[in-house]
Amino acid sequence: MSAQKSRFYVTTPIYYVNDIPHIGHAYTTIAADILARYYRGRGRDVFFLTGTDEHGQKVQKAAGARGLSPEEHAGSMVKNFQNLWKTLNISNDAFIRTTDPGHKKVVRELLQKLWDRGLIEKRSYEGWYCTPDERFWTEKDLKDGKCPDCGRDVEKIEEQNFFFLMSRYQERLIEHIGKNPSYIQPETRKNEVLGFLKNQTLGDLCISRPKKRLSWGIPLPFDEDFVTYVWFDALVNYYSGPLYLADQSNGNEWWPADAHLIGKDILTTHAVYWSTMLMALELPLPGTIFAHGWWTIEGKKMSKSIGNVVDPEDICRRFGVDQFRYFLFREIPFGNDGDFSEDALITRINTELANDLGNLSTRTFTMINKYFDGVVPEPQEAEEEMRSLAEGLVSRTEEAFAALDFQRALEEIWKLVSYTNKYIESNAPWALAKSPETKGRLATVLYSAAEALRVLALHLSPFMPETMEKLLAEMGLPETGGKNPLWGGLPPGTRLGTFEALFPRIEKLKNIEKEEIKSKETPKMQEEQKKPEEKEKSEAEHPENLIDISEFAKVELKTGKVLKAGPVKGSNKLLRLEIDLSEEGPRQVVAGIGKQYKPEELEGKTVIIVANLKPAKLMGLESRGMLLAATDSEGALSVLTTEKSILPGAKIK
Repeated sequence: MSAQKSRFYVTTPIYYVNDIPHIGHAYTTIAADILARYYRGRGRDVFFLTGTDEHGQKVQKAAGARGLSPEEHAGSMVKNFQNLWKTLNISNDAFIRTTDPGHKKVVRELLQKLWDRGLIEKRSYEGWYCTPDERFWTEKDLKDGKCPDCGRDVEKIEEQNFFFLMSRYQERLIEHIGKNPSYIQPETRKNEVLGFLKNQTLGDLCISRPKKRLSWGIPLPFDEDFVTYVWFDALVNYYSGPLYLADQSNGNEWWPADAHLIGKDILTTHAVYWSTMLMALELPLPGTIFAHGWWTIEGKKMSKSIGNVVDPEDICRRFGVDQFRYFLFREIPFGNDGDFSEDALITRINTELANDLGNLSTRTFTMINKYFDGVVPEPQEAEEEMRSLAEGLVSRTEEAFAALDFQRALEEIWKLVSYTNKYIESNAPWALAKSPETKGRLATVLYSAAEALRVLALHLSPFMPETMEKLLAEMGLPETGGKNPLWGGLPPGTRLGTFEALFPRIEKLKNIEKEEIKSKETPKMQEEQKKPEEKEKSEAEHPENLIDISEFAKVELKTGKVLKAGPVKGSNKLLRLEIDLSEEGPRQVVAGIGKQYKPEELEGKTVIIVANLKPAKLMGLESRGMLLAATDSEGALSVLTTEKSILPGAKIK
């Protein structure tokens, strides 16, 4: 962390605007939100920055495919992130977009400084270029003549470009990492970067693209025929953001950042590119670059092409926002890879949230309402062991947060949850209430349980802000009260509010979930599930089923090439298809043709799909489109294909 102890500045990466937000984006952003909320609660001034990366060739190409300008395309896509952050209760202080005039101004100023210092040179460059990844590769990097990252075709390009002389800072960066053990975290990531720096010569960094090939970017201040390459543009956001988005009077009072939170896939760009850029600009380096791991599904990396991407909106809708936030940071240590499963999420919710914390709050409120008319009683003695455990949470969680060890912080908090539940069991308030002689002891026990609940709510607030705010409000503590994490902050005589269970068990969500799944079924799916007599009645009532041309025009039919096909686990009818739609890239379609086709019979075929159908989930898999097929009077099914060879992505007119 930086030396500015009264301030705390935390960032997420700026997310690529063409992406659809998934669990990885949510994970990083919730982590930053937890840190921001924690340090605000400790009295520090906090600046929490997140945002979107909106320049580059992919954005320009996607915009053209939609018939939009890059600005219009980016403006529509950025809402996906802004809406998800609202859902997840993210408390960012600012949202930066690389299309902001303030950001572009700072980028050009910093580029000019490096140019004036002789740290940027113009050179001729030849290499293999991957358009989807916007990256050059050498001949030896290619795999079977294709991009080693995405496996797509590359093209050979020779052109003039500008290079940042990154190679000059190799030894200095190695020295900085060695002198600052917490600069790159966790330890495995630090060792990875040091291994990279010590075992190969660091090259210079290409930071431009010719305008004739890419116009959608920030023009170089010293050569308007070129635009800034996305990494130089994007990384500068951490420095530029506070300059025009934060309230400050003298320069950049927030820099350096205390913590950059990133995924491990962009570690090199931050630990090497960004670090050397800052060194060349003679700016302080951030306190910590923390690269967390990936979430997998059943041990496999999440991928849109295989359809196993977790949608945070869907999970929050079905299981709860705070439940989702809690699970992500309770399940695995921050920094490690983790395997996401709904079964594991349900187990955490039912055992720890509903049973442990939920029952503690319910029984405490119930007994105070029953035995003391809903008024917090005056304790007759001090419960020193409980008090010591509760107050010790302050230092123990502080150590955990300083190390960005969210799981350890929750483990420490849960010690008080477990202790308080055992305390209630061993003291049996229901038995104490039977005798007037033990009324004083009953008051002590229930006050102590309620006070422990208050302390727990304060410590859990960064993780589950909405639920803990509700709990503190029901305890009669206004926003300005209840902030004291030390023992004794709950005044005796406080009247408790009406209480509802904090965390419903998942069984209560089953029917809702079924209805949600039903609502996602297409009319065709619903029709297939009808009994024969219901179908006959429907057909008799609607003999023609006519539509007009405007309705038909809404349907977007496209050709697609089947790249891969395979069975769906647990179904003898469904097949999972990976279909190439050219510029849009591959998408997953789940089709009920498994009884008529073997997967290998479909691979390589050009099929026709409804491309603008709302995504639906079948057997837990997202299907983005519907395959067109015909059924004859005998029930034989045939997938529609094109008569002649035609490129994927062609529109059916």
